[in-house]
Amino acid sequence: MNRTLFGKELKSNLFVSGIIVAVVAMYIVVIVSMFDPKLGESLDLMMQSMPELFAAFGMATQGATMLDFLLNYLYGFLLVLMPFVLALIMVNKLVVRPIDQGTMAYLLATPNSRARIASTLAGVLVAMLAIVMVLMTVIEIGSSEAMFAGELDVGGMLQANAGLFGLWLFMAGLCFLSACLFSNAGVALWAGGGLVILSYLIQAVSQVGDKFEFLRNVTPLTLFDSYGLAAGEMAAVGGAMALYAAGIAFFLAGIAVFCRRDLSL
Repeated sequence: MNRTLFGKELKSNLFVSGIIVAVVAMYIVVIVSMFDPKLGESLDLMMQSMPELFAAFGMATQGATMLDFLLNYLYGFLLVLMPFVLALIMVNKLVVRPIDQGTMAYLLATPNSRARIASTLAGVLVAMLAIVMVLMTVIEIGSSEAMFAGELDVGGMLQANAGLFGLWLFMAGLCFLSACLFSNAGVALWAGGGLVILSYLIQAVSQVGDKFEFLRNVTPLTLFDSYGLAAGEMAAVGGAMALYAAGIAFFLAGIAVFCRRDLSL
């Protein structure tokens, strides 16, 4: 990769990434602070009154442990969609907008191959997601230990986060491939992003009652099983590895398409 371009693009995306991290951190701290038996009883009552709504957002299980509590209220919605929003914004800034506005021509005019440029842009996206994951993990552990020392199964959470990053890589890779594949800016941004949103909606519907349970096998997002990963189940680990493999394949395909694409800039 080109170090100068990598550093420049990484720095230019710090602001939006900081906003995402701040929002996620706020929600993590709030959720951790809600780990209280009395509040848990109130949440149980809310869940019983609106079971379909809670299930649609992946919050159908009221865990007895701190880890189960976090998995229920963070890993079914917030920690899936917020990183996806970040990936979508970054793909737009790194690939879609430069091609649409013609500024990509300046990069192509430098003595760097297309493969090197595309690899650098992909590397920026992956690196930023990795930074967000590290910060999020630190916030989860720090806030849990500060408020409820010894309650969090750190090992289980790290296993869940390792699988969660595979899901992030899958979503980001799909968006990156879409950006490299299509010439129209709107299609380039939303073909991949729309597929992710559609997959999430299908997954949400599949969790609302037994009537739509068959839809769980339609979306690849079901390969992410936070509870199974935390417990070290091999099926969940296999699903996470499949997401990693698909995400890497999407990025490699995007780089290959970018190298062969006719860019009329």
